[in-house]
Amino acid sequence: MEDASHSLTYWEPLLLLVGAVIGATLFKRLGLGTILGYLLAGVAIGPVARLISDGEELLHVAELGVVLLLFIIGLELNPSRLWAMRRHIFGLGFAQVFLSGAVIALLAAIGLGLSFQSSMIIGFGLALSSTAVAVQSMEERGVLNQRYGQTAFSILLFQDISIAPLLALVPLLSPGGEGVEAMSLASFGIAILAVAALILCGRYLLNPMFRLIASSGAREVMIAAALLVVLGSASLLQVAGLSMALGAFIAGVLLADSSFRHELSANIEPFRGVLLGLFFMAVGLSLDLNVVIENWLIILIAVPTLIATKGAILYGLCRVFGSSHDDAARVAGQLPQGGEFGFVLFTAASSALIFSRETASLLIAIVTISMALTPLSVALGERLVGEEDPDEMEEDFAGAGADVMMIGFSRFGQIVSQILLAGGSDVTIIDHSAARVRLAERFGFHIYYGDGRRREVLEAAGIRDAKLVAVCTNGRASTDAIVDLIKAEYPHVKLYVRSYDRAHTLWLRQRDVDYEIRETLESALRFGQESLEALGTDTQTAEAIMEDVRKRDEDRLSIQAVEGLTAGNEKMHTKPVLPEPLIKPQRESRILNPQEEETAEKQAD
Repeated sequence: MEDASHSLTYWEPLLLLVGAVIGATLFKRLGLGTILGYLLAGVAIGPVARLISDGEELLHVAELGVVLLLFIIGLELNPSRLWAMRRHIFGLGFAQVFLSGAVIALLAAIGLGLSFQSSMIIGFGLALSSTAVAVQSMEERGVLNQRYGQTAFSILLFQDISIAPLLALVPLLSPGGEGVEAMSLASFGIAILAVAALILCGRYLLNPMFRLIASSGAREVMIAAALLVVLGSASLLQVAGLSMALGAFIAGVLLADSSFRHELSANIEPFRGVLLGLFFMAVGLSLDLNVVIENWLIILIAVPTLIATKGAILYGLCRVFGSSHDDAARVAGQLPQGGEFGFVLFTAASSALIFSRETASLLIAIVTISMALTPLSVALGERLVGEEDPDEMEEDFAGAGADVMMIGFSRFGQIVSQILLAGGSDVTIIDHSAARVRLAERFGFHIYYGDGRRREVLEAAGIRDAKLVAVCTNGRASTDAIVDLIKAEYPHVKLYVRSYDRAHTLWLRQRDVDYEIRETLESALRFGQESLEALGTDTQTAEAIMEDVRKRDEDRLSIQAVEGLTAGNEKMHTKPVLPEPLIKPQRESRILNPQEEETAEKQAD
């Protein structure tokens, strides 16, 4: 009997590994992604073949894959970059959860005749999307750092945050108000204290701990410490009533600036991949086929309704928050499914007698099938996108941050960069032309794609650590927008600006930039000097004439700053300057014939 039990212990993991390898490989080759392969492998092993029956127990263990995934994502987001995303997290994310939850709750109440309490839980439970499915899908396609990928991730992050208040809502909606006393000010305070404790530990304890472990040279201890940090932070927030995934994410963000970031990511990655695949298989294993068969008509209507409703709301909200049609369509195609946190919410609601266990099983089946259909919704979103813009590429500021930030890398900026780099300065270069970025990368420049007029781009590129910003953009309008933004938000940095013309120079001086120069001034002065020398003027005289013109130009600008652009014309040369020289003689004149001078004075008298 003991031998049979012992062999069963190894049989189930072996069966899961076989299913994972076959399912993921097959569906990856078909271009449908590994997620659908894991899901259907779980369905085949569990509900169809009934080789494994404890899918729900396995799901609790496999949820650690989602926790590890959020930790690795947090490692890629330093606090400044996360702060730059706050508008999408708390603005767009909140709007999506609230509006989607309200609309789906209304449909459930009208279409199925459910009570207010049931409709609320169903609405907000289905409003949550699958972090595991969506992020894994975006990672596989390499789009997580693109604009729409960051928008989708911001929405998912708010959804992860919102699971705590939604779970707190369950006892309030329970018949008779069961468990209302459990939701007190004390429990809210505990949650806040847990987050504060995690942040303090992350800032002051984790880096010294990893330095101490790294100095020992024991790599296996480093791996154990990484797992300890992830699971410890996740467990801390779970005990406080928050999401485990949120705890792991916060820990990752706090370590994003650590010198151990890359090693931590490499240590966690194998566990993350295996457990995340196990999670998707566990979702398939836990699917109740009897519920699906008995309620196939409801599911047939509910799944496309859910996807269409959430997709339409996501598209509309993304457009309201400034996304392009293409980005909004992609986000709508990425996040219309139900999410894994819906499993938790619906199970808690059935335990609180808000609705029956049969209803919970039906909802879990709807969520599972919608998750399985994610590759199709993503493909549909891509079909709604127009032609690929050659001037668009992903915004990825990994490794950005230097004493000098250069915005604009056209001909002017390229020359300036040579001076700075030759002087030993590290430069973070940003340009909004994808073609120019790709070309510069071919020559070995470390350049980032982004629009310097956007505050979140400047934040992600490390402007708070910059000592000097060189604005070398082409157009005056974009230059002015960048200058206004930096003067308002980042007054600590020195601002050096490429000016378009005289009027632009005067405008920049009114804004008190630290230095400005017209893009054509120095080249035109040098061009004029070389032309004079070609006509026979000696080099010393030509240089002196050039300096005189430079001084007259500066004097004219000073007059124009007070009297207007039409003033100071007397400082300009409009005809040949003869015979009066432009330059001071190198020596005083002397009389060659004194007698002739005396005769000339008598005649004058």
